[in-house]
Amino acid sequence: MAYHADSTDLDEKEILSWDMFGQSAREMAQTIADSDYDPEIVIAVARGGLLPAGALAYALGLKLSDAINVEFYTDVHETLPDPILLAPMLDIEAIKGKKLLVVDDVADSGRTLALVLDLLRKHGAEAQSAVIYAKSASIIDPDFVWKRTDQWIVFPWSAEPPVVPNK
Repeated sequence: MAYHADSTDLDEKEILSWDMFGQSAREMAQTIADSDYDPEIVIAVARGGLLPAGALAYALGLKLSDAINVEFYTDVHETLPDPILLAPMLDIEAIKGKKLLVVDDVADSGRTLALVLDLLRKHGAEAQSAVIYAKSASIIDPDFVWKRTDQWIVFPWSAEPPVVPNK
């Protein structure tokens, strides 16, 4: 899912620039470092959580990371009935007994984050969550949040349409 902003609707959106993304990652990393939680592995919720998870892993000095693939949004404001896991799957055996930091870009409905956290906890991991943005409608209150908003969010990695071959 990608949102391509146009000039007519930017006033109704939360716009995250690349610079603000960098600031959000450093500020969240500091909050996590100052907390009582000391994660061993960063798990990105792909795709939206890939860049935030990488930034947090670097900022926290964590080398162990992985991703879990979930599809929920299909277009702007359009979702599947329920979030679904996609292959390839996370190595569940490797996370048993580990302290995980599950990272996504936004807890919108919270259903994707709830699915991932429940799955990881059922397989013996201790898991806390971090998101750049959390919305009031989310069924999950993430452990670490950079900012709360109820606006549609335009992320720098999905603000432009995908590239296509030049012909």
